[in-house]
Amino acid sequence: MAEKKNKSGMISHGIAAQNRKGRFNYSILETTEAGIVLKGPEVKSLRLGRATINEAYAGERDGEIWLFNSYIPEYQGGVLSRFDTRAPRKLLLHKKQIAHFLGAVSRAGASLVPLDIHFNARGVAKLTLGLGQGRKKEDKRHAIAERDWQRDKARLLRSKGRDY
Repeated sequence: MAEKKNKSGMISHGIAAQNRKGRFNYSILETTEAGIVLKGPEVKSLRLGRATINEAYAGERDGEIWLFNSYIPEYQGGVLSRFDTRAPRKLLLHKKQIAHFLGAVSRAGASLVPLDIHFNARGVAKLTLGLGQGRKKEDKRHAIAERDWQRDKARLLRSKGRDY
């Protein structure tokens, strides 16, 4: 999905923040899309694409799933309302989804990994949440080798196409 920006530089559709290390450190078993409870200035700051979820994690609090340690900077557009930049943010999921994810976390030792924050076609902020198993060091090395091979293969195929 291509990131679209309007004249003011704000993101209307597409990815606002991405956790690229999430897919590297964890093998993602399944993903789901969750809504996020945000305040108005937080949404405006997200639309500027300034949020960071690299150190963020999702966890259980009072039977609900929350996003912890995500960084959304204060919006500098003259808004007077202030908010905590690293406040826990509630994730909106169905009760069956919550029970499924919390059961997998307690039973299989999996982790809830936030993968990206994006704006859907209606312009609503959503979080892609993955259920992942932690990778061991040798698995990470294999992932690096696979990624390098794919890049080299694409480079070889591009250069072969120019010879003819």
